[in-house]
Amino acid sequence: MKILLKFFFAITLLIFISISYLSIFGIETDKFNNQIIEKIKNFDENLDVELKKIKLILDPFKFKIQAKTIGTNLKIHSKKIEIENIKTQLSLKSLIEDKFSVENLEISSKSLELKNSISFLRSFQNTPELFILEKAIKKGYLISDIKLEFDSNGKIKNNYEINGLIKDAELTALKKYNLQKIDFIFNYKKNDFLAKDLNFIFNNFEFASDKVSIEKKNDNFFVAGTLTHKKSDLDKRNINLLIKPFLPNFEIEKISLTSNNNFSFEIQKGFKFENFKINSDMLIHKLSLPNNFELKRFFPEQKKMISFLNQKIKLQFEKNNFSIQGNGNLLYQNENDDIKYFYSNKNKTENFDITLKIKNNPFKVDYLNYKKDKKNELIFNFKGSKNKNNKLLIKSFDLNEDKNFIKIKNLVLNEKLQISGVDHVDLDYFDQDRQKNSIRLKKNKRKYILTGSSFNADNFIEDLLSNDDEGSKIIDIDSILEIDIKKIFLDSEYYLTDFKGDILFKNNETQKANLIGSFSKNKKLKFTINSVDKNKITTLFIDEAKPFVKRYEFIKGFDEGSLDFYSSKKSKKSVSQIKIYDFKLKELPILTKILTLASLQGIADILSGEGIRFTEFEMNFKNEGNFMTIDEIYAIGPAISILMEGYIEKNKLISLRGTLVPATTINNFVGSLPVLGEILVGKKTGEGVFGVSFKIKGPPKNLKTSVNPVKTLTPRFITRTLEKIKKN
Repeated sequence: MKILLKFFFAITLLIFISISYLSIFGIETDKFNNQIIEKIKNFDENLDVELKKIKLILDPFKFKIQAKTIGTNLKIHSKKIEIENIKTQLSLKSLIEDKFSVENLEISSKSLELKNSISFLRSFQNTPELFILEKAIKKGYLISDIKLEFDSNGKIKNNYEINGLIKDAELTALKKYNLQKIDFIFNYKKNDFLAKDLNFIFNNFEFASDKVSIEKKNDNFFVAGTLTHKKSDLDKRNINLLIKPFLPNFEIEKISLTSNNNFSFEIQKGFKFENFKINSDMLIHKLSLPNNFELKRFFPEQKKMISFLNQKIKLQFEKNNFSIQGNGNLLYQNENDDIKYFYSNKNKTENFDITLKIKNNPFKVDYLNYKKDKKNELIFNFKGSKNKNNKLLIKSFDLNEDKNFIKIKNLVLNEKLQISGVDHVDLDYFDQDRQKNSIRLKKNKRKYILTGSSFNADNFIEDLLSNDDEGSKIIDIDSILEIDIKKIFLDSEYYLTDFKGDILFKNNETQKANLIGSFSKNKKLKFTINSVDKNKITTLFIDEAKPFVKRYEFIKGFDEGSLDFYSSKKSKKSVSQIKIYDFKLKELPILTKILTLASLQGIADILSGEGIRFTEFEMNFKNEGNFMTIDEIYAIGPAISILMEGYIEKNKLISLRGTLVPATTINNFVGSLPVLGEILVGKKTGEGVFGVSFKIKGPPKNLKTSVNPVKTLTPRFITRTLEKIKKN
């Protein structure tokens, strides 16, 4: 028994030592080389393997033997890559039964040049994707581990897996776009590729990604992942490459941003990119672009550049659907304002919602005589949409400043930005003259009704008189406008009460109008437009001419008088006549200069003092575009009479010539006429020169005046004077 126990103990110890040795140190053999080579050739029969002796290590717990070879090379068509090691597991049972069976292979590579690795893969799997990839790769290194499993027939199962590391790769497939310093860990299974801890530099900008996955379905590849971008300043080149294609109408000068993105897209045959989707959270530190908007009449201190600062933005994009929302600071004038916005474009229908908060900057609307108090905060918001026909609908526009507000509902603008419809306008504010403005415009079926308690039209009239006919065509509505406003202020002194009437708009023009209003002391204003056979007749009669005439800079000190205006317009040509009755002038710089140069100092003194009275002023003129032809200007009064003609090219040139004669000369001449003279002026006589002829010419702000005494009055002057005297 002792001998038997010793033998058993010795055998057990020997087995334990053998197992321990095989488990720790193993043994080397080349017995299984051919079988491993045969398994590797399952990839490609042209694939050769340079195999050294295999080291076998026992795994007693799994009843397996781990086989490992070191310093192996793979060759195909004279191309070679170096392998760090090849591992496999052998069934202990199959070895005992002398039935060799390799269940799996694990192949680990050394650090390989990426370009050579792609070239090696193309040797036995030459796909278009690998060809393009090989051409695109400039440099980089690859370390990989390949895990393969075999079925009972020795064929590779579909559950193979490749893990690895790409380091310092660089792609130069496109001249304009450059990818470099590409680092990531990857895992590849059949039809699935996953990259983790991805870092790369794209056109000098650093990007990082937690993961990017590529899934193959049929012949298409589906790509999805995350992408983060640290704060970077884009130069002009990268702005043109990365921003300009998406915002072609904006000339961006500078942009600095940070972003976090989730994206996905599909790569189809022929490398067509489809079904692109992106969700981005961005922080735009600064975005600067030229200010091409002529809005100084609203923003008096506007700068040449617009800067968006500290903009927090959420962006979403997928096929036929794009949206962006954000908020931040806007530097448009001297101080920062706050802006909040939303924009979407879905199936070619655009929607927007913008809120601007103006704090310490000015804002004004001249023709409404509205100006924001610089101490107050003004908030305006407008929401709207733009459809496939380029019609712009402002669903709501709200402006609020303290107790002032302007509200507009459903304002429709056509492709020319002309107003083609509106449902409601509500104005309630104090203007710069501290006048209360309270009016409402409301659509009622096919017509519009304008009502209100008060409106200051001072600046509105000023703007209307300064614009040409083409510039005022901002309304493209075929409709009737009914007006009923209790009080309209023409200036700080004059106002109309019970201003009523209607206006017909048709074919982008005012076709018909009939408006009346009352001044104090039972004086009236009446304005009419009638269109007959393409000929538009406009008339205006005002018992109080002063609030209209005084607006012209070359006339100062105008007082009293009534005005009668008549105009006939066909196509773009108009023939007009204006008459002003029983008025006086205290200042008329050009007339004063003529009188002084003519040595008629007495009349010049009257003009600069109490003023000169005129019984009638008549002007006959024609307009075509910016050119006015003055056929005749004739004014007659107790002191002097004037006859003029000439032309005016708007904002460029004024050219007038005429005759000025004191009233005593006229009376002497007319009184000398046999019989007729006594009837017209009696037997009064006086002294004085016959008069002067004069010329006025030059740019509006630099007129030159010349004067020559005349001894003989022109027949035309005499005829016009006799006509006026007879009439009076």
